[in-house]
Amino acid sequence: MSSIKVPAIQFRQNENLLYTFIINGKKIPLFASIARIKRGEHQELAGYQRPQVISHIGEIRHYLESQNSMIPNAIVIAFDERVRFIKTQSNGSDSGFGHLEIPVDADVHDADKAGWIVDGQQRMTAIQEANIGSFPMCVVGFIAADERAQREHFIRVNSAKPLPKDLIDELIPETDALLDTTKEKRKFPLKLRNHLNHQELSPFQGRIKTPTMPSGYIASSSVMRMLDNSLSNGVLFRHRRIASDDVPSMLAILTNYWSAVRATFPAEWDLPPSKSRLTHGAGIISLGLIMDAICDRLADTPIPEKDHFAAELAKLQGHCKWTSGEWNLGSGMTRRWNDIQNIPRDIEALANHLVNCYRLTN
Repeated sequence: MSSIKVPAIQFRQNENLLYTFIINGKKIPLFASIARIKRGEHQELAGYQRPQVISHIGEIRHYLESQNSMIPNAIVIAFDERVRFIKTQSNGSDSGFGHLEIPVDADVHDADKAGWIVDGQQRMTAIQEANIGSFPMCVVGFIAADERAQREHFIRVNSAKPLPKDLIDELIPETDALLDTTKEKRKFPLKLRNHLNHQELSPFQGRIKTPTMPSGYIASSSVMRMLDNSLSNGVLFRHRRIASDDVPSMLAILTNYWSAVRATFPAEWDLPPSKSRLTHGAGIISLGLIMDAICDRLADTPIPEKDHFAAELAKLQGHCKWTSGEWNLGSGMTRRWNDIQNIPRDIEALANHLVNCYRLTN
């Protein structure tokens, strides 16, 4: 059996000695395997890694094959006691420089390799599959006596709280980097949301709650749902399809329409969702569908003005119970104004009610 010797730094965290080194990522499978979680023949738990996510691996591989790619996150590997650290320069009793000797045997089964990847499974798989000659990776390793200890460290390493979703959403529109598919799909509507929240003429200015606008009282998720609906099958979709993301036209429509909403229901617009179902998720999403219905009716006007929208919204005033009274949702069903909740069933009921009322007025 041969070995790989790599320059390494030893340091201590609490009772744990850790080792950091750099190595070509293509070589890591020579000494480390991925133990995916599974059940053995007798249903005993074996391994501790989640199964591969093929689409995510493909996205990482595509990124690695692009220009100027980088992965600053270290791969975390649990080594067994065959791995030795030889210190050549001390920097105190618990830290120093030296070499890590890792046994390598091309003939051994994965389960018998000296290392197990605790964090970085998908990155490692993507590196192996990428059409690149080499890709230096930072590795942080530690010695664990057995698989039980490795599983414990795996749980601890992967239990750190991730970045809040709303913070990630705040960052997505501000980057030109290649993101995973889910984040790429959110990038465009998030750009529209940010324009609405920060443009001076926008009725939403300062009202959408985000990490950088904590005083906002309209939920970002409600605005995103409204935008997604229209981008998928509404007036924003038509402008996206015809003009290849005609952002100025989309923003003009959104600004004109929601300015008309604010002018039609001024008191209700300035209240938080607990006091007004207009600024509640159900209200924002339902009125977004009304925007699309009005634009369908005014199809000959590519960008309706605020007054056009206001004239159409006036037809709904008598049917809206944003802050008091009861909603007459049809078929004999009534609901108190604040019984409408931000759940799919209530949103659908309110949206259908408003759309039907609007269509019946013409």
